[in-house]
Amino acid sequence: MPSTKSRVHPKYKTKYRVSNWSDYDRALVERGNLTIWLSSDAIGKWNAKPTRRRGGQRKYSDLAIETALTLRLLFKLPLRQVEGFLRSVFDLMGLALDVPDHTTLSRRGKRLKVPLRLSRKLGRIDLVIDSSGLAIFGEGEWAAAKHGGKGVRGWNKLHIGVGGDGVIVGQRLTEASVDDGKVGVGFVDRVLGKIRRVTGDGAYDSRALYDAAISRGAKVVVPPIKTAQTGGRGCRARDQIIRRIRKVGRRQWKQESGYHQQARAENTFMRYKRMLGDRLHSRDADAQAVEARFACNILNRMAELGMPASYAVRM
Repeated sequence: MPSTKSRVHPKYKTKYRVSNWSDYDRALVERGNLTIWLSSDAIGKWNAKPTRRRGGQRKYSDLAIETALTLRLLFKLPLRQVEGFLRSVFDLMGLALDVPDHTTLSRRGKRLKVPLRLSRKLGRIDLVIDSSGLAIFGEGEWAAAKHGGKGVRGWNKLHIGVGGDGVIVGQRLTEASVDDGKVGVGFVDRVLGKIRRVTGDGAYDSRALYDAAISRGAKVVVPPIKTAQTGGRGCRARDQIIRRIRKVGRRQWKQESGYHQQARAENTFMRYKRMLGDRLHSRDADAQAVEARFACNILNRMAELGMPASYAVRM
């Protein structure tokens, strides 16, 4: 008789092949191209326009601060090194532009209002929602570094909503104690475009999520807890899922319902932590929220340059 582990985790592993490797290879190279991130639009609008009000005027536009902080996150540079990096780039390009110093970047970065940038207008999307922790440098680690011993590592939670093409369509940074389900409901309510399906793990199994999705004409693909009973939350769509799982089993339900699309969000977090790191560099809460938004915009820009088109070659 096979063990429980072998039934849950099959011995085979699906292999995939990328069908657009030449295009994807060029996209990977372009991710390191400075002209992609330091655009002509940013250079043209580097200096702030006069406000015609009394008092000191801003020297640098919000776009200049956003560009500098994006480069900081992309290339993992401290603020002082960002200042030197931009100075050298402008010298090589022959641009007579001043560079904001590190204190200006730190101060202005906390108050930037940066939208989540999408490369195109959203159509009908399959929304996948998930969350993951990002470490922050808290008081516990500081005390441990100063006095010795082991500090308590703090962390915040990044929530994202991903479309079927891997583009992040919703994003929010919260404290670690914030409930995933409530943030997921907010994504469903506010995401632009039409939603065809909402997929999430068991943390999103709530009546509020079903109501939000159904009000937008979307199907919910969320596995209920193993002890779930029909009628427990007064939701017909959830009851249908419970009955189907009882009939064919949880594993078969996941295959036929498309629940494995949840991997799109998990892959997005893998890309985030592999390319940008698993921690927030800013210490101020407002600056951390701006940093997380920058990171999501970077990932969306990379997705716009090109993503792999893969297909299964063996089961």
